[in-house]
Amino acid sequence: MSLKETKKVDTNRVQLEITVDGEAFREAIKEAYKKNGKKINVPGFRKGKAPLHIIETFYGAEVFFEDALNLLYNDLVEDAIKESGVRVINDKMDFDLVSISKEDGVDFKVTVTTYPEIELGEYKGLKAERTPVKVEAAEVNAELNAMAERNSRMVSVEDRAAQKGDTVVIDFEGFADGKAFDGGKAEGHSLELGSGQFIPGFEDQIIGHQNGEEFDVNVTFPEEYGAKELAGKDALFKVKLHEIKVKELPKLDDEFAKDVSEFDTLKDLKADLKKKALDRKKKAAEEAVENALVQQIVDGIKGEIPEAMFENRLNQSVEEFGYRLQSQGLNLDTYLKYTNSSLDDFKKSFRPQAEAQVKYRLALEKIVELEGIKATEKELEEQYEKMAKDYNMEVDRVKELVPAEEIEKDLAVGKAIDFVKENAVITETAPKAEEKTEEKPAAKKTAAKKPAEKKTTEKKTTEKKPAEKKPAAKKPAAKKPAAKKAEKE
Repeated sequence: MSLKETKKVDTNRVQLEITVDGEAFREAIKEAYKKNGKKINVPGFRKGKAPLHIIETFYGAEVFFEDALNLLYNDLVEDAIKESGVRVINDKMDFDLVSISKEDGVDFKVTVTTYPEIELGEYKGLKAERTPVKVEAAEVNAELNAMAERNSRMVSVEDRAAQKGDTVVIDFEGFADGKAFDGGKAEGHSLELGSGQFIPGFEDQIIGHQNGEEFDVNVTFPEEYGAKELAGKDALFKVKLHEIKVKELPKLDDEFAKDVSEFDTLKDLKADLKKKALDRKKKAAEEAVENALVQQIVDGIKGEIPEAMFENRLNQSVEEFGYRLQSQGLNLDTYLKYTNSSLDDFKKSFRPQAEAQVKYRLALEKIVELEGIKATEKELEEQYEKMAKDYNMEVDRVKELVPAEEIEKDLAVGKAIDFVKENAVITETAPKAEEKTEEKPAAKKTAAKKPAEKKTTEKKTTEKKPAEKKPAAKKPAAKKPAAKKAEKE
């Protein structure tokens, strides 16, 4: 293989002309024959048994040209990219065949999208403000209350009617136009009254009923309800109330601390919660400073960024969101259906974040280049060990899966952030006035939201977007040329 020419043809577009000599191409033709010759019929020979030169005589010398080139293509393009020194974005490559023959080999061109050539404005001496942080006693108490909620138990109530905040166990069946509808029936279903889990009016009409009662609930499905055949219709539900339950919270004392933590006293547990909350706030404050500084650098970027970079980051964000949905037992198609969204509209909602992430990374990578920032061997090994621990894998296995070059890039970008902070003017500001919250003991009940009930409930899903990341630069895999008849020179 020979990289014949590297030519810039447009902004962020480079054309590579690649040649393969006749000998290498003929060897590839032989490999293509071994792989595909068995599929070919030639009169006078059993299927797949005709020699190469007979097949070429019968079908033409170029019969295996495309297969042979496809066998070579990925390695040829990858080697050419390395030799050219251009940094390629994972985007479609335009393929143009110049010449091809068994005697002289192949000459072809690929046009690739490259990383942009950008310029930065000022990135030293930037100014930012850091807000001091503190943790109020009410915040610690709120965390304790949340721990109590997580360690609560449900207790049956026999001597009163259902109230808002209770959890009831019910059977129900829904009817619209006098007919039962799909998804409108369940037995032994647990429902927290006031959670907004069912359509408006359903939960309110259970309040006031006693265990064992059977009664009707009349509701109207919302006009925007997901099941179109029910949207806007009146419905009647036959309901039987089996059980009323309330949440019983544990007492917040030393025994509670022993049960839920490694501490022997409630005082020590509260001290630990306060420390962790303070650490979280400090980290958030530092991230706010970093974001403010880097945004100033991003605002000063000069250069045209290829659309492919934004599209790649956008697709990655959507993919990450899909993975998180899977961990919750959902998938993206179901989510889009519940939220009445199209994939295109959903992707558009990620666009601003994707653009910000791309520019953020480009700015920091440029600082790495300008300042000669590098990760040390020690930092690289520490990162490998951390990844091995995070993924519960052997360090050597992680090294096999993740190239050191990619980790070094990410580490250098992290050090670039530190460099910007070290060379910035950061001032401490007065903390914002916060509304004082009265310290209260753990609440007896909280209306915890549950997943929406299928068909008989109103879907209320809040879109969660991925946390902003600094996307790692990845080398694209070479793509094969589009199938076309090989031309004879």
